[in-house]
Amino acid sequence: MTIHTVSGPSRALSRRTILRAGAAAGGGLLLGFYAPFADAAAANTSGAAPSDGGPFAPDAFIRVDRAGKVTLIMPQVEMGQGVYTSLSMILAEELDAAFATVAVEAAPPSDALYGNPMFGIQATGNSNSVRAFWKKLRQAGAGARAILIEAAALQWKVDPASCTASDSEVIHPPTGRKLGYGALADAAAKLTPPANPPLKNPKDFKLIGKPLRRLDTQDKVNGKALYGIDMLPPGVKFAAIAACPVFGGKVAHVNDSAATAMPGVRQIVVLSDLVAVVGDHFWAAKQGLEALDITWNDGPNAHVNSAQIRKDIKAASEHEGAVAKSRGDVEKALKGGDPIEAHYEVPFLSHAPMEPMNCTVHVRPDGCDVWVGTQVCARAQAIAARVTGLPLEKVTVHNQLIGGGFGRRLDVDGIEKSVRVAQKVDGPVKVVWTREEDIRHDFYRPIYYDRITATLKDGRIDGWKHRVTGSSIMARWFPLGFQHGVDIDGVDSAIDEPYDIPNMRVEFLRHEPPAVPTGFWRGVGPNNNVFAIESFIDELARKAGKDPLDFRLAMLGKTPRLKTALELAAKKAHWGDPLPPRVGRGIAAQISFASFIATIAEVEVDREGEVRLRRITCAVDTGIAVNPDTIVAQLQGGLVFGVTAALYGEITIDKGRVQQSNFNNYRMLRIDQTPPIDVHLIKSGEAPGGIGETGTTAGPPAVRNAIYAATGIALRRLPIDREVLAGRKQP
Repeated sequence: MTIHTVSGPSRALSRRTILRAGAAAGGGLLLGFYAPFADAAAANTSGAAPSDGGPFAPDAFIRVDRAGKVTLIMPQVEMGQGVYTSLSMILAEELDAAFATVAVEAAPPSDALYGNPMFGIQATGNSNSVRAFWKKLRQAGAGARAILIEAAALQWKVDPASCTASDSEVIHPPTGRKLGYGALADAAAKLTPPANPPLKNPKDFKLIGKPLRRLDTQDKVNGKALYGIDMLPPGVKFAAIAACPVFGGKVAHVNDSAATAMPGVRQIVVLSDLVAVVGDHFWAAKQGLEALDITWNDGPNAHVNSAQIRKDIKAASEHEGAVAKSRGDVEKALKGGDPIEAHYEVPFLSHAPMEPMNCTVHVRPDGCDVWVGTQVCARAQAIAARVTGLPLEKVTVHNQLIGGGFGRRLDVDGIEKSVRVAQKVDGPVKVVWTREEDIRHDFYRPIYYDRITATLKDGRIDGWKHRVTGSSIMARWFPLGFQHGVDIDGVDSAIDEPYDIPNMRVEFLRHEPPAVPTGFWRGVGPNNNVFAIESFIDELARKAGKDPLDFRLAMLGKTPRLKTALELAAKKAHWGDPLPPRVGRGIAAQISFASFIATIAEVEVDREGEVRLRRITCAVDTGIAVNPDTIVAQLQGGLVFGVTAALYGEITIDKGRVQQSNFNNYRMLRIDQTPPIDVHLIKSGEAPGGIGETGTTAGPPAVRNAIYAATGIALRRLPIDREVLAGRKQP
């Protein structure tokens, strides 16, 4: 059965219209599900057709063919987080489909059809795939199930209420008759699903909550899975590229005589801001690139350096910011007590995914094909159309599995460059960034500088003023997320900090670093804010003469889900048990991405300032756990990701150039350094929260606080400074 999508929004598009289109296409059931869009859909910046303001627009499609195969046209991209499996489980649960019959197809680009309800655009990020599509997919599955039952009841001439469904079959218990979904698909396609189908009671779930094997695991193990970097259309050539090492620099002159003489090199493409060598294979292209003699025009940014950037953001943070949240009388509380102030800083970070940036493009006079792994499929189509001058419908994006996104592939700069190169090449060309180019031309996690001032009263926090200073990614990427001077991501986990504080104010002060491009990095605002808040909470606990656990628990009366998580983590981590010298345990408690998580790290710090991770324990209430195995894996991976950043992660700049280039000087946590990580899931009946970035935000403050407990040294900047821990430098 052919998949039919709608090229643009239409008020006349109805459930019945889609069902009939599916039947006319060759048989079977094609079901669309609908969700109201926020105004964000009309203001998207992707260039794709926005919503026309109609009451409903389809987000994704479900297909049931005559063989009974159920296909979910997946609006979210799989980049290791297990979303293909989790969303398929949600659909199959309410559809009562046999999970073995469920398959997934990546959705084509369309903000109007496949926009994430939380964004209004087609995007995978912010740990929201499951929580954004939880209700919508359940409704879609329940609606499809209802009309399949109705179709069977009509054929049997019985009351639909006397029928049930299980494992892709409709059953009539009084007579024992059964019909498979495939046999009913054509008849069901002629029916209209109920507007608000009843959803299952969670106690009746058969799939949700079980640790099912991921749909993508087998092909990833046997090598059949295809990522963007695996694309090999017929006749493809390979390109390696180099951009000016200085931010914003341009090409001045290229001497290509040595490169063109090399075997396998076919073409040199010189653009205003980059040079590409095209070859028969990537090794030829890479060797050719290294043989080029390129003179760069560094431009105005050759003076940019990390020391000045840090100095400037610190100075900027002294000014008032835009108020993101306020309650009580902060100024009175701060003046009436003995204010305690601390400053926290996190550095630029690179994404460094295992699959480096790549994009394969074939530009023709009448069309353009793009093979890529992207988190923003519609924006990928839009940028290719913009560069080529082609209409959107002439650009086909073949979205692939992603070998690590972490927010890097929420930007389309790599696609734009690849299309520009491909315009100069006859036939398809695969453009691949080397690791060095990838790290030196990233969209970096912003540097942030946090000022927090607090007062204590009766052993609790009475006044709290938190100013976040840093880049606004939303102002560039999604302007609706930057309003009245506040970046909603920049203050995430700061405006919803969990503690009972009667007087508080949170501010955001936008300060852009000169020349350095910034972007989303697996948590962004929360991984800055949770680090600052939880580090300061530990310092306040010590000031109040209280145990860090008891200090937190006393202020969590309004957040019982987090309190339960904290108590469980403490129990499992044996909080309070004696430890050897220079060994400490540290806590981080947070509400991030609608999940409630408590993390306890246990570390040992030697006399040279080296930190050994002994164990990490976390307890999480993420609502209904769709696939518990995936949640545990995501938390473990996120914790490793975050702890890596805490121990080693930093991008530094000198003379306008990024100084790091590969894993030799942009360190990753190695397998022999990775501690046991125990994850405890708390059973919950609440709607699912996000989990992909939650561990990343939890790791750094937990480790920092463990170091504080072990040494008494209050580190306030990441990554950890071993010179300070060894006593060779002042904090």
